[in-house]
Amino acid sequence: QVQVVESGGGLVQAGGSLRLSCAASGRDYSINVMHWYRQVPGKQREFLAGISGGDSEAYARSVQARFTISGDPAQKSVYLQMNSLKPEDTGVYYCNVNGRSRSGLLFNSWGQGTQVTVSS
Repeated sequence: QVQVVESGGGLVQAGGSLRLSCAASGRDYSINVMHWYRQVPGKQREFLAGISGGDSEAYARSVQARFTISGDPAQKSVYLQMNSLKPEDTGVYYCNVNGRSRSGLLFNSWGQGTQVTVSS
């Protein structure tokens, strides 16, 4: 079973920075892509950024100029550097992992999330 754990959230003032970390654990699987999502109360979970094993990155337009995803899915870890944070960036940040087990089954796993609060 794949376990996903996020860390690095917290309280920061507007204009500040935070770096989130995500680590996947477990055995007998490989990861194809890792993503970061954000959920705000009353809204759907939204995609922020993703990175594949080939170092291909993708970003939502709303964060492209301020957030940077890094890490190596093959090493089961990914990071999200968030700069110039705004109060509207407040929310719970989730790491999502897509991969394949050794038996060939695809999986899609989520972490429990880490709270980010940006004060004005």
